[in-house]
Order: sequence, then structure tokens, then C-alpha cells
Amino acid sequence: MGYKRSNHNGSFISFHIKTFFTVIAYNRWVKAIAIFFTIQLLIVSFPGFNSLAPSASNPLPQLKAHPLPSSLAKWQGIKSDQDYFANIKTTPVGYLIWSKFPITVYVEIPPQPDNSAENLRFQQWYEAIKNAIAEWNVYLPLQQIDNSKIADIVISRSSVTRKVQLDPETGLYNIPRAITAQTQYEFYLDATSNILSHRITVNISPELGETATLGAARHELGHGLGIWGHSNLETDALYFSQVKDTPPISERDINTLKKIYQQPTKLGWKIP
Repeated sequence: MGYKRSNHNGSFISFHIKTFFTVIAYNRWVKAIAIFFTIQLLIVSFPGFNSLAPSASNPLPQLKAHPLPSSLAKWQGIKSDQDYFANIKTTPVGYLIWSKFPITVYVEIPPQPDNSAENLRFQQWYEAIKNAIAEWNVYLPLQQIDNSKIADIVISRSSVTRKVQLDPETGLYNIPRAITAQTQYEFYLDATSNILSHRITVNISPELGETATLGAARHELGHGLGIWGHSNLETDALYFSQVKDTPPISERDINTLKKIYQQPTKLGWKIP
């Protein structure tokens, strides 16, 4: 499907792309049509893409590599040649790379503290998310903030809806496996800087235990930081499915992240 996105001057940038759904996002900084893509913790699902077709009057930035963040530049694992970069998907604007640091993260805040069971579960969920942020902060600078409207990454405590579809050939309903978390991204044009930017939204189920929540947050934050793909090894945080023994961030995870940040992207550059 095709769509058009307007910048603050009212001109348009045209994209031709296959995806799941579109929404219109408005705020005082951005007026853009945002396209969301979903990557799910338990289901590997990447939409196919057609070629990007910016208009002649308002083209997108050229693909260029950003300087490697110092934290990743200093990273040197024991087995630096081991990664799963071949499994990483690009987008119509290149790899999902952040170029401005720290990356700001908003986490849904528990209600006023009380001793109810629900509030205690919320507190456990919140602490698990904070721990995952602290783990990834070692490799890319992250800053937790209290304003969801300006955060680069927004993490919400909410269930992920499964879409049940009728198979016209068999007459049976296809019921997907339970999804415990998902990550979505949107592109927008920053009206103040004229820079092509993106924003990440993460949903993590409130039904998970503390350890499983940490594993899900670790996994989804990996996607949000740029690892738009999955590992095929259970020892990696970005393994494609949930496992009993939640893996920590592995050397292969960071090797993959570092390689991603060495790639060209249109994100983080000014529109000509």
C-alpha cells in the first residue's frame, strides 16, 4: 500500500510499502502519518517492503552511517565474529539506528502505592523493566524520563491482542499463539530540526512473572535499540521465542547491535 506523509511546511514525502496498519499521529512538534510495524516475542513476523519512492521536490536523506556510539566503539567481545546480523531486517529508511543520545525511555508508572495485590504486581513489573533498561544502558546510553509524549521509547503495561482469522479454504479459525510482548515503530519528521526520526512503542503483558517480565523487556528493548530481527540460539536475549531459562544479554547480542550501528541509514539525517 502507499501513503503520504506531510512535513510542517505541508509538502509530501511518498512511500510505497506493505505493512499491517496505519495511524495518524499529531502533536505540537510533529504532524505526520505514522506507519507502524509489529515484531512479536513469540511470533516472527516481518512485513515485506517495496521500494521507497520519495518525491522529487522533497526527497529523503541519503543513506549514510553515523559515528559509532562510544559505548559500542569500546565494546570488544571475546568472540567478536559471532553474531546473527544476517537475520536483521532493514526498513524503507535503512536500519533502525539511534543517533542522538541518551535515548529517552518512558515506563508506565504504577498508581499511588498501596498494599493491594494488583499494585504489588505492578511494582514488580515496573522494577523488572527498570532492570532491563539498566542492563542495556551499559551498551547504549539510556535515560528514563517521566513524559511519555517526548520519549523515544514508550513501554506500557498492557496485554497484546491476538488476531483470530478465518481460513477460507478450511473454514477453521487460525488462533495464534499467546503473545506476551510486542514492539512497534513509527517514522516522523521532526518539525523543529527537519530530521527524519523514529519512535518506539513497547507493550509488555501484566500477566508475566517478574523473571519473565525482565526477559520480555530485555528482548523488546533489544528490538527498540535497533535489533529488528531474532537470534536462533536460546542463549541470546533476542532468541525468537520465550524460554524457561531467560537468557541474559549475550555477546552475540552486542556484536549484532554493534554491527547494526555501523550500517547506513536515513534516520537521524536532515531532509534535503
